[in-house]
Amino acid sequence: MTASPSTTSCRLQWAGRATRLAWPLACVAALACAARGEQPPPVVQVIRDEASRRNQDPAGRPLPLAGHWNRGQQPDGFGPDYQLELIRKGCHLLPWFAFPNPVAGDEAVAKALPYYEVAMKQWAAWRLPITLIGTQWEATLYGESRFRDLPPEKNPNVIDSDGKVLKKLDPLGPVEPWAEVGRYWTDTPLMRKLQERYPDPPLVIFVSNNEAADLRWHQVEQSQRYLRKYGLGRDDDFKRRVVGDAWIERYRALQKGMREGLAAEAWRRNVRFVGYGAFGPPHLGRWDGWPEYSLHSKNRISPEPLMWDGGSPSYYTHNWNPSTDFRVWSPQIEGMNWVFMLEEAWRLNPDFWFEFSTWDGNSVEGKASSKPKKKDAPPPKSKVEEYRRQGQTFTPERYKGFCQFGMWLLTPRLMREFRSSTDTRTRVGAYYEALVGAVDAVHASPVLTRFWRESALVPNRAEKHPYQTGIPEEYAGCDRWFLLDTSLDPPRPWTYETALPVFALARVIGKPGSREWLVYAHSPPEPRQGVTVTVPDYGPVQVDVAVGGSFYVVTEQNKETTPVR
Repeated sequence: MTASPSTTSCRLQWAGRATRLAWPLACVAALACAARGEQPPPVVQVIRDEASRRNQDPAGRPLPLAGHWNRGQQPDGFGPDYQLELIRKGCHLLPWFAFPNPVAGDEAVAKALPYYEVAMKQWAAWRLPITLIGTQWEATLYGESRFRDLPPEKNPNVIDSDGKVLKKLDPLGPVEPWAEVGRYWTDTPLMRKLQERYPDPPLVIFVSNNEAADLRWHQVEQSQRYLRKYGLGRDDDFKRRVVGDAWIERYRALQKGMREGLAAEAWRRNVRFVGYGAFGPPHLGRWDGWPEYSLHSKNRISPEPLMWDGGSPSYYTHNWNPSTDFRVWSPQIEGMNWVFMLEEAWRLNPDFWFEFSTWDGNSVEGKASSKPKKKDAPPPKSKVEEYRRQGQTFTPERYKGFCQFGMWLLTPRLMREFRSSTDTRTRVGAYYEALVGAVDAVHASPVLTRFWRESALVPNRAEKHPYQTGIPEEYAGCDRWFLLDTSLDPPRPWTYETALPVFALARVIGKPGSREWLVYAHSPPEPRQGVTVTVPDYGPVQVDVAVGGSFYVVTEQNKETTPVR
């Protein structure tokens, strides 16, 4: 049985609208009404409190919020008017805008300002935290000739052994241009206007798309600077450590420059920098080539917690690889690698903001992809086509079940959905509303709130994670397997293509003799009745499992299994 829809504080009733007003007309009209002294809904205080809460708060973990990558700059997008409507209905959103481009001239600023102005005043009146969704700001270092054509000693780009400048960032290049390009992005007329409209936000999150072209560690001998300093033949661990340390210095210089370019003291004090994908490798151990896509080195699985204030890795069923929500090769299984990485991240950076980005691979006419396409390659297909070939449908309820597994596995600060900038609420709004409902349920249910704040994830040490290739020795003993055994599990050994009927996990509160477990399970293709799930240190329980996910509380003292409604 699923948690009842009545547990969610947000009522989403507009999913099937046939007609949408175009931006900016609808946004200005809706928000102009809101700016006339409207009292903030109660959820505003909750959003502010949870966004500002420390990771190690004595009251427990911060409760989750919802966000998005779509900035709503196109008609029928996920813009400020839509966000206001959700917040008024009691939904737990952290508001977002597009990061302002460094436009110059009064005319350009006046043209760009209407997208921000009314909404920014409303969030200021309510003192809500805000998010600015940006590009990869450092790409300007190779995208503009004023940086790309600098002399070698000042050029931040790769200079190869022949002296040729490549359009690719060098981890050993000069640091000063990184700070300069940071100021370029924030010391702008439009950014100053936004700070005037909202001078004292309690939190500002700058989110980077973080996909600039850079020199990967296994290519580092292409760099003239690296060769001069270290020569040929260094081992892979050395290269990854050198490159990781270098990126830490340069990305922090970029962020320092961005902070210094801000005009308002509260913005400088309260800004946090979050990078897409800025976290450890979820593909750890999946195949022997995984280290090429990682910067792990001895006793540091990732340098990103030292490079960024937060990370938003992708919990995606990509449309360019075989991952799905119902096989061993899935975000649910890969995400289990992040559990020990998150513990390490907080040791390196106790205030590290961990969120993750979700996507179901459902692209607009095959155009949206989370991976750069090769020249002349056919457009990637939408993941929904693969489900159709399997005789399955991917509904908003199924998406909710998939997202909730990641939520309860990792307890992130925020769930940020990805959609293309041209995608619309008419096409995919119901999926986001399902995600928002999953976030709201944590706030609405006292049972879910308590387990989110206080519980520990339960490892399943009876089995091992199926990704076991080349695990670094220092991490070989870390718990990486949290999928509970069920009566529907296929026979082992599993391959990456093995279909799993049910995904289940558990979180525990209390000491032996008086423990309580929250069991969460979802069944992607279809609901299942009477499934036996084995809870470690307790034993088997029988549950019904919905496509959209089901919650049960198991109590040790009275041996009861109770659905959470």
